[in-house]
Amino acid sequence: MEKKKILIVEDEATLQKALAEFLAEDGFEVLCASDGEQAILLAKSKKPDLVLLDIILPKKDGYEVLTELKSEAGTKSIPVILLTNLESPEDIDRAFEKGASTYLVKSNYKLEDIAKKVKETLKM
Repeated sequence: MEKKKILIVEDEATLQKALAEFLAEDGFEVLCASDGEQAILLAKSKKPDLVLLDIILPKKDGYEVLTELKSEAGTKSIPVILLTNLESPEDIDRAFEKGASTYLVKSNYKLEDIAKKVKETLKM
């Protein structure tokens, strides 16, 4: 069976590395981007099965990335899980309006929980 490809978009190097290692050990192929522009380029060229996306990012924020991915035919069907520190109802509503599949607040989830959400979203 082909490995599912996950694009992690996270500018905090420690968290990006921890997520990447955990998901790779869990059997996923992992791609990483540290800013919004890199995320869009990788998503368009590599066509991941799922994007794990932070909101506060350099160059383009997560909302801009989400909007762009959902507006293009080649990437609009890719599920996007927002993984952020922003907890306001406005942020959560805005994310779902723009097409997010799931919204996770970083401080509320362990790596195991995030991996479980990824699998649920991919129906694995």
